[in-house]
Amino acid sequence: MGMPARSIALFCAAASLLVWAEPGTGRRWAKYEREMQDPAEDPPDAWEKTEFAFARLRYRSYRDRYYRWRWGIDANKSDRQFIQGLRRLTRIHARSVEEIVDIESDEIFDWPWIYAVGAGDWSFSDEHAARMKKYFERGGFLVVDDFHNEREWAGFMEGISKALPGHSVIELDPRDHILHTVYDLSKRVRVPGLNVVHGDQIERNGIEPHWRAVVDDQGRVLVGIFFNQDLGDAWEWADIPEYPEQYASMAYRLGVNYIIYAMTH
Repeated sequence: MGMPARSIALFCAAASLLVWAEPGTGRRWAKYEREMQDPAEDPPDAWEKTEFAFARLRYRSYRDRYYRWRWGIDANKSDRQFIQGLRRLTRIHARSVEEIVDIESDEIFDWPWIYAVGAGDWSFSDEHAARMKKYFERGGFLVVDDFHNEREWAGFMEGISKALPGHSVIELDPRDHILHTVYDLSKRVRVPGLNVVHGDQIERNGIEPHWRAVVDDQGRVLVGIFFNQDLGDAWEWADIPEYPEQYASMAYRLGVNYIIYAMTH
């Protein structure tokens, strides 16, 4: 990635130690691969037990039949490439493969950090909203990414208002702690998708990039919001020369900061 923290990355690459093999054969998430945009091969340690797993939310969308499965955009190559960066840049003992968490299941409560793509098109039933509300009440943290334009913002807000009624949505201040947990990210750098990175960087008429959050009464971030941006693409395509290093580096730094924030607040 060409990050300035290369020496730290090399030092932290030695973080993994104990490995317990779980019984499991085949690809860990084979049953969901038809819903994924970019399925990847499992690494040898796919069944390792670790202290942290990158969880992705599997939700329902009324647009699924037209746009395949919205929750699976960039999955699962994007998740796994980010995890590799997380393992190198921090001392977090992270699992090499993601955890897919279905909004229909109470297993959601087992995963304190969850990532959701395309949240502008999610559709929450009352049961889903109640489960998400309980998830946040128990200390859960959600990051939403890769949704654009005012129609998608309204769709996101419809769902989040059912799950977190009465909570404030704010524009993050450059001084907010979540932007400084590991990396100092006061400077705003828009992270665009691969399809627009060499043009005007505007995707689906989402003109202005935003770093927003849903916060509780004490100001703790419950939902980190990357609106009119696409961190998932930056993670997914960080390994190709066509995607600029500066945006990939920023996407990795933001992801690291948000995970450390969630683990310490």
